[in-house]
Amino acid sequence: MPHDTIIVLDFGSQYAQLIARRVREQNVFSELVYWDEPAEEVLANRTIKGFILSGGPASVYEPGAPALPSYVLESGLPVLGICYGMQLLAHNLGGRVAPAAAREYGPADIELLQPDNALFARIGERTEREGSSTATAQSHAPVANPMSVWMSHGDRLEALPPGWQVLATSQNSPCAAIGDQESSCYGLQFHPEVTHTPQGSEMLRAFAVDICGAIPDWTASNFIEESVLCIRERVGGQHVICGLSGGVDSSVVAALLHEAIGDQLTCFFVDHGLLRLGEAQQVIDTFERNMQMQLVAVNAIEAFLADLAEVSDPEQKRRQIGHRFIRVFEEEAARIALDWSRDGKHSGETIGFLAQGTLYPDVIESASGGKERAARTIKTHHNVGGLPEDMAFTLIEPLRLLFKDEVRAVGEALGLPEEIVWRHPFPGPGLAIRILGEVTWERLETLRQADAILLEELREAGLYRKTAQVFAVLLPVKSVGVMGDNRTYADVVALRAVTTDDFMTADWARLPHALLARISNRIVNEVAGINRVVYDITSKPPGTIEWE
Repeated sequence: MPHDTIIVLDFGSQYAQLIARRVREQNVFSELVYWDEPAEEVLANRTIKGFILSGGPASVYEPGAPALPSYVLESGLPVLGICYGMQLLAHNLGGRVAPAAAREYGPADIELLQPDNALFARIGERTEREGSSTATAQSHAPVANPMSVWMSHGDRLEALPPGWQVLATSQNSPCAAIGDQESSCYGLQFHPEVTHTPQGSEMLRAFAVDICGAIPDWTASNFIEESVLCIRERVGGQHVICGLSGGVDSSVVAALLHEAIGDQLTCFFVDHGLLRLGEAQQVIDTFERNMQMQLVAVNAIEAFLADLAEVSDPEQKRRQIGHRFIRVFEEEAARIALDWSRDGKHSGETIGFLAQGTLYPDVIESASGGKERAARTIKTHHNVGGLPEDMAFTLIEPLRLLFKDEVRAVGEALGLPEEIVWRHPFPGPGLAIRILGEVTWERLETLRQADAILLEELREAGLYRKTAQVFAVLLPVKSVGVMGDNRTYADVVALRAVTTDDFMTADWARLPHALLARISNRIVNEVAGINRVVYDITSKPPGTIEWE
């Protein structure tokens, strides 16, 4: 069933994906498309109820600046412009944009001149969500005026388009919010999608639900129901293999496929030797014994380590691991097909699909061409950028357009255990990209022990669920130390802990100093070959969450 959709047009903003995610949090489906996508591709097979124009780094008066597609205004649908999007909308309707005397980056206060405007009608509304159900209004808190928002602009709107009104102002922006109620078009100079604008989500909900009239039916239960039907239709009578790591992404894919096609799914758990301490047995226990899925466990440690011998470049590591995964899957699929031909129970049946837990942020970070052309390649995910072109399977990626929080909601709705649903992300290449430099069995064992201490102490302190991703990194450097009366010259381990709700951006976690001291003390004393522990205090951006 097609959902009412809000289209977010990306003009190059670092927050464009976040806008789409915030709209989905209101249970309204939203898709991100680039501003220069052909109109026929944007408008086809969608029930579009409105447009949101993202911010961007350009100025509307610069030659070659991203332009407003003609179909936006021709559609007659509601439009919300954010930052550059507001300036572009106003510019196209006869307003005037110019460089601001003082640029405005960071927190700012705006004064609402029309607090009863439809765009602000939900500000102060308290909502309650139960699982994936639609948010419902509970009460209203008093509207703060002035209101805190987040600005990020060097230009500003100097003159309104004919018939438009100023809805809010700030010290540096006389047109901090503007609107034309008759055409249902609005503009915000600030960013409602970031958490630094506390009432931003309420404005986005007012736009999507009240102004656009979109039905808020984008829920986990609806997603499961629709995905099950799509999977059955696409797969038909063929079999699917799923690479299962035990992480939330591949686990949700496996559970969703099992719901859709039952015994047509075979999960492969490939022990590549790059897992954390005790994880291999945990995966087998969870999915084979507790969830009764068909699980084939393959020990391929020697093959993976042989591929990684003398490889230090992180991109090459990812490619080598991605290629080996596929070759292992192909070999096991051929073995299963041979067994089927002998037992006579599955005569003529084939394995045609490989399922993976690829998410939308994976696709964005790996983008290097095609529809992701606006994003530069940051790193190759083995899911989307490291697979061989000649593989024998067709990929099926049911979660490809979901954000991490949506995946967890689907996992809970499918009945997955809490320890799986809320497990911190673990990369497909495993510890290979948490060992900087060459990967050897000895270095893997060292990192496993240090990582296990870190996670044990974090759980003991009750901080595992309060952080989004935590891990140790073994660095390719040694440092001088002293233990007892002896000089040491040993490895350095870096600890990484971040907080985030979307994994597109992240901040380093402010772990208690006493906890860090205890972790450091245990690692140095209990893990042979390490004499120094450091803590990474880099946010994303400029850094990525993983080191490689």
